[in-house]
Order: sequence, then C-alpha cells, then structure tokens
Amino acid sequence: MSQIQPDAREALPDPGSAQPGFGAARADIAFEVNGTAVSVNVPPLRRLSLVLRDELLLTGTKVGCDAGDCGACTVLVDGDPVCACLMSAASAAGTAVTSVEGLANGRLSALQASFLAHGAAQCGICTPALLVAATALLDKQPNPTEVEVQDALGGVLCRCTGYRKIIAAVMDASLQAASLDFRLPPSGHAIGSSPIRLDGVPKVTGAEKFGGDSFPADALAVLVVRSPHYHASFAFGDLDGWTKAHPGIAGVFTAADIPGKNCFGAIGPFADQPALAEGFARLRGEAVALVAGEREAILDLDLSDFPVRWSELPHFLQPAEAQAEGAALIHGSRPANLLTSGLVERGDPETALAGAAFTVSGAIDTSYVEHAYIEPEAGYAYLDGDTLDGDTLVVVACTQAPYMDRDETAKVLGLAVDKVRIVPTATGGGFGSKLDVSLQPLIGLVAMKTGRPAALAYTRTESMISTTKRHPAEMRATIGADADGLVTGMIFEGDFNTGAYASWGPTVANRVPVHASGPYATPNYRAEGRAIHTHGPISGAFRGFGVPQATIMQETLYDELAGKLGMDRLDFRLKNCLRNGSETVTGQLLESGVGIAECLESLQPHWVRATADADAFNRASRDRKRGVGVASCWYGCGNTSLPNPSTIRVGIAADGTVILHQGAVDIGQGSNTVIAQICADALGLPLEKFQLKSADTAITPDAGKTSASRQTFVTGKAAEKAGRALREKILRFANVSEKAALQLDGSAIVIREGEATRRIDLTTLDVDAEGFVFRAEETYDPPTLPLDAKGQGKPYAVYGYGAQIAELEVDLKLGTVKLLKITAAHDVGKAINPLLAEGQIEGGIAQGIGMALMEEYIPGRTENLHDYLIPTIGDVPPIETILIEVPDPEGPFGAKGLGEHVLIPTAPAILNAIRHATGVLVTKIPATPTRIRAGIREKDGIREKEARR
Repeated sequence: MSQIQPDAREALPDPGSAQPGFGAARADIAFEVNGTAVSVNVPPLRRLSLVLRDELLLTGTKVGCDAGDCGACTVLVDGDPVCACLMSAASAAGTAVTSVEGLANGRLSALQASFLAHGAAQCGICTPALLVAATALLDKQPNPTEVEVQDALGGVLCRCTGYRKIIAAVMDASLQAASLDFRLPPSGHAIGSSPIRLDGVPKVTGAEKFGGDSFPADALAVLVVRSPHYHASFAFGDLDGWTKAHPGIAGVFTAADIPGKNCFGAIGPFADQPALAEGFARLRGEAVALVAGEREAILDLDLSDFPVRWSELPHFLQPAEAQAEGAALIHGSRPANLLTSGLVERGDPETALAGAAFTVSGAIDTSYVEHAYIEPEAGYAYLDGDTLDGDTLVVVACTQAPYMDRDETAKVLGLAVDKVRIVPTATGGGFGSKLDVSLQPLIGLVAMKTGRPAALAYTRTESMISTTKRHPAEMRATIGADADGLVTGMIFEGDFNTGAYASWGPTVANRVPVHASGPYATPNYRAEGRAIHTHGPISGAFRGFGVPQATIMQETLYDELAGKLGMDRLDFRLKNCLRNGSETVTGQLLESGVGIAECLESLQPHWVRATADADAFNRASRDRKRGVGVASCWYGCGNTSLPNPSTIRVGIAADGTVILHQGAVDIGQGSNTVIAQICADALGLPLEKFQLKSADTAITPDAGKTSASRQTFVTGKAAEKAGRALREKILRFANVSEKAALQLDGSAIVIREGEATRRIDLTTLDVDAEGFVFRAEETYDPPTLPLDAKGQGKPYAVYGYGAQIAELEVDLKLGTVKLLKITAAHDVGKAINPLLAEGQIEGGIAQGIGMALMEEYIPGRTENLHDYLIPTIGDVPPIETILIEVPDPEGPFGAKGLGEHVLIPTAPAILNAIRHATGVLVTKIPATPTRIRAGIREKDGIREKEARR
C-alpha cells in the first residue's frame, strides 16, 4: 500500500489504506461462510474482503480496487452478489456468505466445468467473482439469455478474455452437468486439440495463488511514500524520531539504505530509474521512502505527519514542451530530452511520392492507455538461510520476467545474482507492464534490513500512478500510389511520449519504424520513431510496443487512399499485401509463411455481407448510421534484431512421470498448456503424463520474458527441440529407429517398433541429481540480423499476420458508438490449441475496443477504475474468429506468435467504420462521443458553408 505525502492526500485518495475503525476496539462477529459457522475478532468496520482473506484465509476472494469498481471481491451474502470490499464485518454479522471456495463441494460445479470447457478463465484473477455472480444468476434463472448474463455479470471487470467465452460458459452451464470428466488428448494428438488448461482447475476453485494471496503470517507490511508532484525536490526530517513516535513501525528506509546501485531498467544501456528517488522526483507517484511495520500498525497508520518537505519544480507533460528551446533536461545525458530514435529507410520516398498518381497525408494523436490488469502488483520477500552458502533473498511476486527481475533486484541490492531467487506467483494480467521491476527491490530491501519477511500489495491508485502506460503518440504520414492502385511510397514520423524514465521506450522507437508500413509492399519508405522524455507517467511495453498506434495512422490513410483511387477498401489491401517472395521495408526477403492474403481473402464474404447490410440500414435511417471498417496487421515475434533465447528442460523420472521445467510465465495466455502440448507431441508421449515445474529462477532454465508474442514461437521451439532430443536419447538407449512408438506404463517405458516390443524398467536406471533417468535441455534463439544505419536487415525470424472487420452503428446526434460485430482472421501458422487462440483473439479485441473508444489515462484525473473506463461485458460485441494456418518453417510445428497481433487491427478497423458511417475521421484517440460529435458538427458546418457558396 502507499500514501502520497503530505500535501496530496486529498488529490490522491487511498481507499486501500487506513479506514475508520482500524484503531477502534475489536468485536466478536459471527456469521456463516460456505456453510460453516465462523466467528472473528476484528474491528467492526473492517472490510469483509479483508476478513475473508486475512482472518479466514479464503483468498479466492480477490482485491482489485477496494472501491467496488472492479467487482473482483464479489461474494454472495444471503444469496445476493455483494462487493466484499464495500461491506463491513459488522454488516456481515448473522448472514450466510458464499465465496468461490464454497461452489465446488468436493467436485466442480457445472458452472466451473463450463468455464474450463469454454476457456473462460485466462489469467484467472477475475474468475472467482464471475463464477460467484453467475451462480447467483443461475440459481434464479437456469437458462439465461445473453442479455441476462450481461446484466448479472456487468459489475465484474475482466481484462483478459474479452468476455465472450464467459457469456458462452454461463449460458451453457446446464449442459456441463453430465460432462465433468475432462480427458487429455492421446499421444501424438496434443497439437491442434483444445484440452482444458493444465492450470485451469485452481483458477475456477479459487485455489490459485496470486501475488497477494500467500503472505507469511509474520511478514512486515510495507507502505510506500510517493511524490505528489510531477517534478519536485524533497528533503527528509527526523525519520528516527518519527519512527519511535509510532508504535509497531519497524523502520523507515530511503535511498540512503540501498546497498547496491540505485538504478534499474528494462534495457541495460538505458537503465535510469531509481528504486527510491534521491533528492528529487521526476514524476508524480515516484517512490521516495518505505515504511515497514506490523500489519495492524500499517493498517492504522496516517502519514500526514511523515517528515518530508517538498519543493515543487517546473514540469512538462507534452513532448513539444520537453523539446522546446531552453527546456530543462530531465536526464542530463539526453539532449533535447530525446531518449532515442529508430529509423527505417528504403528507396527514395520523396521522389516516389512526388511522382505518385494519388497521395494522402494525415496526422493522428493517441493517448496514454492504462494496462488495468485486475491484479495490482503484489508480493513478499524473505531471506532463506537454508542454502549451503548463506542467505538467499527470495522474492515471491507476480511478474512477466523472473530472470530480469532477479538481475535488476540483485543489482539494486548489491547481491550476486545467484543470491537472489525469483518465484513467480500466478499473475493476474500483465500485458507488458509487469515486465518492469516494481516492488521487487523494495520488499527485498526491507527483508534484508530487518531480517523479517516483507509484504507489499499495491493499491489500485498506487498501481495506476506508478506503473507504465501505453505511449501516447503524435504521428504524421504520407502515402502514395500509382494509377493502378499499387503503393509506391510512404513517409512516417512519430513522437512517442516515453515519460520520466526509459522503460521500454527504446523498443517502441525501434519497432515502430519496422512495422509502420503495415503488411504491405512499400518499395520507397522512410519511418522514424522518437521516444521523448517528459515528466508524465512512464510509458513502457503494452501489447504491441507502439505498433497499434502506428497502425492506426497507416490503416486510416489506406482507407483514404482507396477512396481516392475509387477502389474497394478490402481489394486495395489485397492488391498491396505482402506475399511469399516479397521484401519488407527492411529489405528482408519473406520466402514463405506469409499469411496476410489468406486472412484478407477469408474476410471477403463477410465484407460483402456487412457492407450490404450497412447500405440497406443507412438508406432507411436518418439519425443513426452504420459503418464497416477493415484493417490489417503484421507483427514480428520476439526481440528486434537482438538475442532472444529460451531454454527448456524435460526429463523422465523413475516413476514414469514426465517433468517439464517450463519457465515461460503464464499470465493468462496459456503458455503452461501450449508449451506442454508442443513438447508432448515432439516427445511422442501423452500430455496426461506431464508434470509442470513452472517458472522459478532456482529450478527452471531461463525461458525469457513473456512479451513480444514470443513464447509460443521461441519457447515453443525450445520445447519442441527438447522433446525431440529426449525422444532421441530414449530411442538410442533402446537401439531402435525413429519410427518407434513410446508408451509409459507405470514406472516402465514400452517401446514398439513393428512387431518388436521392448520394456525398460526405469527403476533400474541411474537417477541424476534432479531425479531424472532420461533428460534433455535445449535452447532456441531465433535467427535474426542487425539493422544497419538505415534500418535494413532481418529484425525477426517469424511474423504473424491478421485482419479484422468492425461493424458498428453511430448515433449522429449523440456521437455514441454501438459495436455490432467484429470478424477477425489471424494467421497463427499452426493452431496449437485453437480454443486458447480464440481466447487470445477475443481478449485482444476487447483491449483494442477500449483503445479506440474509451480508454484515456489522464495523469491526476483517471487514477482509479471508476474514472478510467475499460470495456465491460456489455461493450464487446459478438466476435467471429477465423483461424488461418499458413505454417512458418521456423516455428514449432509451423506455429507463429499471436498475443500482440490480435489487438493491433481493432482500433483502426473501428475508426475506419466510424468514418464510413459518418464521414468523419477522429484524429485524437480515443474516439469518444464528444470527439465524434465535434467532428460531425465540423463536417456539417463545412457543408453548410459550401452550400452557401
């Protein structure tokens, strides 16, 4: 938890910290929980959510906001759904409370089984609340309509799934009652099947442990003091005296207590962020001090008297201000406040545009977008003295990048990397922001200084002010085509507001120029992306690394260019799309695996139907108009022209268990299941024999970070190699050919080749230190080449492709948008798990909807989930998914990445559909009703002026 001190408490309320009643006398409060009578001795006004989690250890009830905005804490009270964070313990007296733990009764309920069968649980952090709310609905209406499901579940936010599979799971729950036996596919058939998630059952029972679910009972609670100003100097007063004056406080820690290098960052050469600021803060919400104490003392603590004095300094939040002549430097070593820039140049774009038959130009600005995962950052740290060579600092927390966390935490705390162990918990959504170090060095510092476990869970406000955002972009571009409709040239420029610290700004600046052409042949091209420092929120990785912003610019211009050419918008894209044998804007020859044409072609019948439907509606309607938009995407899987290895270890134990050390953190995308499916078929043994050892820097090899749509491709390829290598070792041991079939029978391997059968008793073989009798460990690093000074080279080994159609209706008087349907075609190379692929597509589309229509993080104003809007279950229309499989020979079994691709086309397709409906292109994103209505008024005013002439 945190408090902004001392002069911003009113501006930044902290609903998760001290509440009235924490210092009051306790009372015995009796009620029933999941059919059992309980009594707790707590302050009467303590939140029911805290009582359930901390007193009764029912951590299936999640805390996402402590304000009733996210609904993650939903429980049933006397049969009705209630936000437990808004109910006091005293109010629960005499009631019957049901949490997710009470739904199963020893066997999954039909609803829980339906969630598993439909893939309705991804990261799982919102799943308990959705199950509880849906249970209340089904008790009253066993066969609900979609509208009834939306009404019943509308108060629970989900950031991963896109809601469509949740709706289907609830509507189909009655059909699952007789089919609770989920069977895994047989040997050789894992790929292409959709078994339930291997980690699915704990997600629907509430047993899954996220960052804040397993704090040690004796852990010190940590509170973070943060800057209330965008830019300020500060000085501490008598910290020792203040500590002594507050019983239960174990200590206050500042930058002066940090034993190592007080600097971390996602990309080594650009690392610039202190774990605790020293002397001045560069952004609002920057951490300046830690207060550690007993849990009850921290809950009751009021930091209004914390001894820190602030002196506010001038600040700027916009790139233009930061780059104005004479602007003060945020980092002295970065002239003009330019973090870095990226460039791709090919041919002669100026000459091509000058000679083009048609050209279009435009400018579009996008906003900060908040990740808004439902699980705020949380974790605990402790010193493990059981190691042979002294204490090891263990950090148990939600993360997307355990090995990066280990290295950065070790650096800050002055430890050798082998003296830091990162144990990832289940991660309740990430989308890029949990790639960055957040609380890891902070709780590690407290644990080292006090010798006690230290625990910290960010409040919603704390998470939103201090963690990274999607880069706001100011973009300009010109595209030209010849008279036949072939694109001849393009020039793109984008300034990306990277905020106070670097984070993943260099990745955005370099990835955008590679992708800004879209998946289209563009022989003459220049694109530059610049990451510019301001005192705004830190901008980092968010599902696409800047490509979604650039695609809005490119795809909206493509619609305009098609209009000038008099061409159908979909046909124009098909005419120009990349194909096998094409060269990209970086000069990379795409020899095979290019699936964008297949994606666009699969959309053609949907396009014909949708445009006809819109035309018919518009002829009959005056105040409401329908529009249809299309947009494409491509995305390079993995790091840009940089090493990007993953390592997988797999072995067979003496009892016949296949143990897969799978270090790719599953943040909901399904890597635990997909990578196991790949390894199973490569090895030739059934998935049911596999036991997962999930990410842990002490026991699993480094599978790299979960980002850049790399895990299915890169780690999946490592898993394929490891599976094949293990198979080869077994076959050589048995002296049989590669055609032999493997089977596990208890503690024996049965090997059949033709009529011959051999049985190997594993218990008779030597066992290694990890308990394996056979083992293999393989690494895969995609073959890429550096980009030269003009951005020419081979930045990625594999690209994924996709295209989407958006159908919508606009109220011309109000400017409101009603989405009717989205049709999405994505080339996945090979669908390892089709159900999980569909779930990724639907979830990405939901985030694209938010980006297009409602999500706009405004520093100081939208720092909670009440004022910052993300799509709810009623905002996502029906989605039709078309899985295209154009195998890439580099991918495992031909598979490509998918996670980022699926968000990229959604916003431009929606914006193009709005323009189709209204004639207005909104150039400041999101396209809120106010902005749409302003555009309509401006267009109507221009028409009136022209009519007067």
